[in-house]
Amino acid sequence: MTIERPGRPEDLPPAELLWARWALIAALEATSAKETDRYPVGVWIDDEGLHLDDCGCTWWTYSRLGEGRYVLYGEDESSGVKWHETPIDMLAGGPDWLPYEELRDRLAGNELGCVYWYENGAWARAPYPDDLDDDGLDCGMSRFVERGETRVMMFDCVDPARADELLDAAEAGAVTPELLEGLGERRRDGDPRDLPAMLRTLARARAV
Repeated sequence: MTIERPGRPEDLPPAELLWARWALIAALEATSAKETDRYPVGVWIDDEGLHLDDCGCTWWTYSRLGEGRYVLYGEDESSGVKWHETPIDMLAGGPDWLPYEELRDRLAGNELGCVYWYENGAWARAPYPDDLDDDGLDCGMSRFVERGETRVMMFDCVDPARADELLDAAEAGAVTPELLEGLGERRRDGDPRDLPAMLRTLARARAV
């Protein structure tokens, strides 16, 4: 699956699959320091949901807001939405359960590039004008939408030979503490693995 520019709702996989891949990366990268850092970098989870922030060009939040309801919002520097000559209302047509206070705060700070929401098994977003080139979804989310890119993201943490096993388990909702414990004490890049933080992230991704 690939993402067009600008993104289309049908470019995104089912919300549960997107959540599973993102949560797996958050668990593999989890550290106790990241849990307490006021401004974490990378991929992590908190009470708001899953996050991605490279502290430079792209940031994203992915929240689960009740049974079968999700919202994905953020910005990549490639997005032309907020710079479009004719203003684009990124919240047009949004359901009443979106986190409007947060989204409007982001809009007021000129920090938002696009908003997608998921309900009744389908993604949606506000309509875009025909001359919009990009909303940033491709550069921001292709790493979780395209399984091969998600797999590559794992290579600092796990041996490539185990990447498909872990992805298969995540997509089936079958990642267990035992599976994470079996990865060993050190990541593939040599850093120590923070298993307690990994297990907390796994539990949180299921509870949020």
